[in-house]
Amino acid sequence: MDLRNYTIVTASYWGFTLTDGALRMLVLLYFHGLGYSPVQLAFLFLLYEFCGVVTNLLGGWIGSRMGLKVTLFGGLAIQISALLALSLVQPDWLTIFSVAYVMGAQALSGIAKDLTKMSSKSAVKLLVPDGSGGQEGAGKLLFRWVAVLTGSKNALKGVGFLLGGLLLGELGFVLALWTMAGALALVLTVGAICLREDLGKSKEKVKFTQLFSKSREINVLSLARFFLFGSRDIWFVVGLPVFLKESLGWSFAGVGAFMAAWVIGYGLVQTVVPGLIRRSGAVAGARAALTWGVQLALVTTLIALAVVSDFQVVVFVLGGLAVFAAVFAVNSAVHSYLILEYTDADKVALNVGFYYMANAGGRLVGTLLSGVLYLLAGLGGCLWASAGFVLVAVGLTSLLPRRESGNPGREEVSAG
Repeated sequence: MDLRNYTIVTASYWGFTLTDGALRMLVLLYFHGLGYSPVQLAFLFLLYEFCGVVTNLLGGWIGSRMGLKVTLFGGLAIQISALLALSLVQPDWLTIFSVAYVMGAQALSGIAKDLTKMSSKSAVKLLVPDGSGGQEGAGKLLFRWVAVLTGSKNALKGVGFLLGGLLLGELGFVLALWTMAGALALVLTVGAICLREDLGKSKEKVKFTQLFSKSREINVLSLARFFLFGSRDIWFVVGLPVFLKESLGWSFAGVGAFMAAWVIGYGLVQTVVPGLIRRSGAVAGARAALTWGVQLALVTTLIALAVVSDFQVVVFVLGGLAVFAAVFAVNSAVHSYLILEYTDADKVALNVGFYYMANAGGRLVGTLLSGVLYLLAGLGGCLWASAGFVLVAVGLTSLLPRRESGNPGREEVSAG
């Protein structure tokens, strides 16, 4: 295990994640305070998610040709530019111009996020040894370090949500953005100096047409990822924060703190998923993804039923969110492991980029539906759509090749 380079990559990703979470909460709360509607708020994030689709696809190709160091620190530099650009927004601008400008700045942030995510997660495949204890031992080790990176990232994103609410209240919109840009510039400088080794550059020249040449497993898993993350963002991005602010009367700081606690808990669960899966006696593979996907569908459906029937709505929304976070965290961690398990080291940037392109596509659709459905049908409408997305993801997961729990190295003949 190349612990030194893993630490540098992870710390750089952590620094970006703090600013990414804080920026999302800053933009959401600041423009909601200016009177923007749920649909207008959703539009502020559309280019952010759309650019993630394009960036993951092209970023994997660039990473394979130029190395992951270029894409990782390029992402940090772009995020600094996005923060500084947003600081120029004025509250007296015309709404249509303000929305267009913020969408453009958020587009830069979306590019930055997916460059750093693709680079960091691809690097794990290259930094974790592939011969520890045979194939099964290597798989367990890879799963453990993927879970640590993903879980810690999400926990810090939750801290970023809290940080965004606090910075908005204490420093105001502009000064908060300047502060984050300065801190991220320091992370970029230290990381670029310390990470001397380049990673992920393919031994062969990668053709552009290879971006779409994927195995069946990667295609199916990527489509399942699309619906999995779309199911979360349909109600989490716009619907839930606006519901907490408008229906429950929470303050900006209260909304930020709650969203932060949710994402922190979600991230902490992800870090212990390998142990949880191991204690349950299941293999960290498609069988586990299918089992936990069914549980996520049940949880989402129960919350939706409570909301539309007006039965203990606050209890079911807040308590259901905690359960949803834990179950979704397991699903996400298992999926993140599977994409690395299904790919070769020489093609890791290409395949991970393609996979997170689908992830970004799901977030894009989920973000738009979050604003539209909340406006048309409230939080209940968002939750029913979320449950539908989860069911589609479960159906796709059932098509992946599964492994017998007693023999992790042998794949079943039937894929479904």
